[in-house]
Parts: sequence; structure tokens; C-alpha cells
Amino acid sequence: MLKGKTAIVTGSTSGIGLGIAKALAAQGANILLNGFGEYESAKAEVAALGVKVAYHGADMSKPDEIAAMVQACEAELGPVDILVNNAGIQFVAPVEDFPVERWDAIIAINLSATFHGTRLVLPGMRHRNWGRILNVASTHGLVASAQKSAYVAAKHGVVGFTKAAALETATTGVTVNAICPGWVLTPLVQKQVEDRAKAQGVSVEEAKKTLLAEKQPSLQFTTPEELGALAVFLCSPAADNMRGTAINMDGGWLAQ
Repeated sequence: MLKGKTAIVTGSTSGIGLGIAKALAAQGANILLNGFGEYESAKAEVAALGVKVAYHGADMSKPDEIAAMVQACEAELGPVDILVNNAGIQFVAPVEDFPVERWDAIIAINLSATFHGTRLVLPGMRHRNWGRILNVASTHGLVASAQKSAYVAAKHGVVGFTKAAALETATTGVTVNAICPGWVLTPLVQKQVEDRAKAQGVSVEEAKKTLLAEKQPSLQFTTPEELGALAVFLCSPAADNMRGTAINMDGGWLAQ
């Protein structure tokens, strides 16, 4: 379905980003990976699906490096048809104790990078009258949790930005939508689980169970593969008129 298309997926050396990259590649899209993780194995996994794969190590907190990533993608793989803004970081602390540098980094990577990537690829998408911009937000883009003020603020911002960009492209062949996962067992969440286990003096498995029980009624983690399938749907002709949505895949979190 996506043969001949080119996709940038940020934060895609593992977790949700890699799951989405593999799902798009399985539909024929060439992929530019990005992230600070070990990328050779990620490249191999995507290349095994029979598409062209490139990697760029742009720091998503730096606009100049985001621009360099887009330019590198265009030079190596062709014009950007699909942009998945997925890169994200997390830090947990009460507002009064939240380190200023951590706040700034979370806003830069989780929110501002979404703007910078979008503004850079949008002119080409408009010119070709086709494009898909998928912003990976979170259930925390729709509801809050304590001690996650920066992350919640950034993800709410991503959802708002998604709506605004979708309105600006509403009469074009470019769509902009947000995906809002609940708990996914990514390296980011794994660290939270391990911190919880240590703080509560329980096993990692027990910490996983209590984490899910607090928020996610299904008591199951959403998987990167499930989110990848949703991304593929949003890139399909069936989603041509889905614009500015924030789709939660969260095991019932927001149904409560």
C-alpha cells in the first residue's frame, strides 16, 4: 500500500517508534530511522522487510539537527511522504522540585520537535498533495497524572498542535492525526517500572501489575505492533478524511 513512499520515524531505534517503522516498511515504505539507541539492529530488522533504510542521529531538541535529518532523508531516500513524530523523554517529580533543565528538555523533544519536523516537511507534502503526519502523543495528552507536569503539558500540546495543523491542511491531501497510547512496555516505561519496584520493595513483575492496575483496566500493555497497525491504517486511503483526531489505544484507561 505504501510502496514508493518515504517515511521518517523519530525515536525509532526501539519501542513504539521501531514498531511503527516496521509496520510502515511491511507496507513498502522506505524508512529513515532516528534515535539515540543502538541502531544497527533496528536497521537490519527494517531492511529485512525489503525496503531501503537510512539512519540519522539528529538530537530532536535541536532545530538545526532536525533540519539536517530531513535534508539527509530527501537526499538518500526521496521526498518525505510520512512523518511520525515519536521521539520522547520522561522525568517524574513534583512541580516544585522539577529541575528546570528537565522541563526544558521534555518540552523541546516531546513538543517543539513535533512542530519543527512538521514545518519542514509540510511544504513538500502540500506541493505533492499527499502526506501523512502522525504525532505520537499519549493518554497523557488527554488526561493528567501527578508528578508528570512537563510530560503532560508537552503531550497536551502535541494534541492541540495536531488539531491546528489538521485544520490548516483540511482541504489538501495531507492529514495530521495523533496516536495516544496507554502503557506500552518501552524502555521509557521499563525504567518507570524498575524505579517503582525499587521504591516499593517489590519485584519488577509485581511493579508491572500494580502499574497497569492503577490506570489500564485491560491489565495488558499495548504493544508496538498494535500501534504500528494503527499507523498503517492512518496512512491508508480509508483514513483520508480522518483529520485532527487523537486516537487512544489504552486498554480502557480513558473509558473510566
